[in-house]
Amino acid sequence: MSFPELETNRLRLVKIDEKHVTPYFNIMKRADVMKYYGMDALETIEQAAAIVASFGQTFEAGRGIRWGIIHKEDSEFAGTIGLNALNMFSKRTEIGYELHPDYHNRGIMSEALGHVLKYTFEELDLYRTGAVTFPENEASTGLLKRFGFRQEGTLRGYLYQGGRSHDALVFSLLKPEWEKRNLRPRS
Repeated sequence: MSFPELETNRLRLVKIDEKHVTPYFNIMKRADVMKYYGMDALETIEQAAAIVASFGQTFEAGRGIRWGIIHKEDSEFAGTIGLNALNMFSKRTEIGYELHPDYHNRGIMSEALGHVLKYTFEELDLYRTGAVTFPENEASTGLLKRFGFRQEGTLRGYLYQGGRSHDALVFSLLKPEWEKRNLRPRS
């Protein structure tokens, strides 16, 4: 399967490769981005290169898809969004994302999420998309709820970051809920 690049009015969702290592590192080294990420901020460009390489390996193995979010207006790498723990047989995945603060509060992640969910339910024909967030991450939980995700519960001590374990909220959106809401991505 070739990598599924997606496009919206303002964004290109592209395969992340070597040319994205530096902008990816510049996002993932930021404490403000990583505060609710579930892993510590990156310290070296080599760490970023290893993660970028793992994105390709995960895609090739059919276990996930991670897109780079390119903002068309300035051609900048604004963040990533992806499907983790992709299981085509069981028709489920988990979604994750991060965005450089320069692009916050501009509808960028809503636009990207809408198109990735459309791809997930309509092209991949998955039944369930899950998400895991820190309870304190109001921006992420608000985004998920706007797209119809339902909070299922709390995973106690699920995320390890900053030298300690943290609880996480688990959310899900099912294909029939997506279809019933007739969700269509914003352009």
